[in-house]
Amino acid sequence: MTDWNFADVWEVVADTVPDAPAFVHDDRRITWGDAERRANGVARTLLDLGVAHQDKVAHYLYNCPEYLESTFGILKAGLVPVNTNYRYTDDELTYLWDNADAVAVVFHGVFAERVAALRPRLPRVRAWLWVDDGSGPCPDWAIPYESAAVATDRVQTPWRRSGDDLYLLYTGGTTGMPKGVMWRQDDLFCRLNAGNLLRVPEDGGLDAVHRVVVGSGPVHLPACPLMHGTGAFTSMAAMSVGGCVAMLAGRRFDPVELLDTVDRDNVNTVAIVGDAFAKPILGALDEHPKRWRLSTLIAFVSSGVMWSEETKRGLLAHHPTMMLIDAFSSSEAIGIGSSVSSGSAAEHTARFTLSPDVRVLDPDTDADVAPGSGQVGVLALAGRNPVGYYKDDSKTAATFKKIGGIRYSVPGDFATVDADGAIQLLGRGSVVINTGGEKVFPEEVEEVLKRHPAVRDAVAVGIPDERFGEVVAAVVELRPGHHVSEDELVEHVRGPLAAYKAPKRVRFVDTIGRSPAGKVDYARHRSGTAEWASAPV
Repeated sequence: MTDWNFADVWEVVADTVPDAPAFVHDDRRITWGDAERRANGVARTLLDLGVAHQDKVAHYLYNCPEYLESTFGILKAGLVPVNTNYRYTDDELTYLWDNADAVAVVFHGVFAERVAALRPRLPRVRAWLWVDDGSGPCPDWAIPYESAAVATDRVQTPWRRSGDDLYLLYTGGTTGMPKGVMWRQDDLFCRLNAGNLLRVPEDGGLDAVHRVVVGSGPVHLPACPLMHGTGAFTSMAAMSVGGCVAMLAGRRFDPVELLDTVDRDNVNTVAIVGDAFAKPILGALDEHPKRWRLSTLIAFVSSGVMWSEETKRGLLAHHPTMMLIDAFSSSEAIGIGSSVSSGSAAEHTARFTLSPDVRVLDPDTDADVAPGSGQVGVLALAGRNPVGYYKDDSKTAATFKKIGGIRYSVPGDFATVDADGAIQLLGRGSVVINTGGEKVFPEEVEEVLKRHPAVRDAVAVGIPDERFGEVVAAVVELRPGHHVSEDELVEHVRGPLAAYKAPKRVRFVDTIGRSPAGKVDYARHRSGTAEWASAPV
């Protein structure tokens, strides 16, 4: 049995390479020794609140060193980090922090006005840690992060840290409202370590970390937000082998800034989310083919959304010695499959090699799908998986199933199996829309649309998009005698929901055409709307 805890691992890293860089953000450089001492201060501040073991602390931050540094402090204190999508609206934020039972929130100053309005709705939050981003003064109700992160010696907790301590990752998933995926740190560490380019022997314990971390580790750049699993997990994996996490200074993705940062900070690996990031990067390289040397870049790693073969080929043409690693994972199941492209060989879109822990099952019988049969099956991942969804036994039972006495994660991904064992991903069996890695559940968009006085019925679907894989589109049936513009409906949705959930196109139809039971043919609406949207104007 192993007992991996990220705080234990990172303390070993700090002891072993205290002068090595831990975080780089524009002109800021923070060493492992300084980051560890500052994380001690964060841990002490949180413990002084009178928290209990495994209490939850939420992040409401853009990418910055404080995100990962405070994560270190939270884990040191035996508490549980909770990610927050900074695109959420007031109601979504309130729901998440209340559902997570958050006792503290670390937030960027730019969000101070919004947080101030939410505080009366969140009486269980005891402390608000304000991270200065130059947007204004610290509110009198908040604790300046720099006061909390005063360097200090390691703190003693009233409880023992262990691999059973949790990491809580909230995801939009397929349920409409965010749900918290509960990972044991031991399981999460081993899953991430297994996919790392530099690995710690799983059964070696902390002594193995000492042996592996012999100097400055790999430099990793999460181009995607740390608030999502892809950004956070790839960064945590790099940190666990003594790596440095380099972060972009801008808050909107800029491919030129990314490529400049790769050269300036000697970045080795970059985490992206499919074509939403890869296509702009390729566009910048095509426009300025001689500008970047990229000599230290070993790999782009993507997860969460489609990464097309065409884009991979284009990137490899600029830097053929690097690897393009397409990881097929989700918040509920890490390590389902992967594909690796290099040189002149780019893997086909959505084609992966299965992990040995994966079965493709007939959704009705739980029998294995025969390779080459063409039968559509559902993916089931055994081994180290989450323990469930936070405070949701019914969703836990539906996703984490025992099949033949073995516990599997079955997040709802459908696929066929080729004769050679490779899988062809077909997508989620549900109607969830995946737009640039952000998951949107149609019902929440539909409910907002139907609140408009002119709308009789509405359906939200995902339609193909060159950059984001999918974007949200609405199919709307108006009330007799009513009229409303496409722009007005888009703005109507933007009010209560995050902007990325608002439809990019609105198609007006005479009738939604529900069945007598009230069911909607999503496939028909999706294909019809995609055809309509692509037709010449």
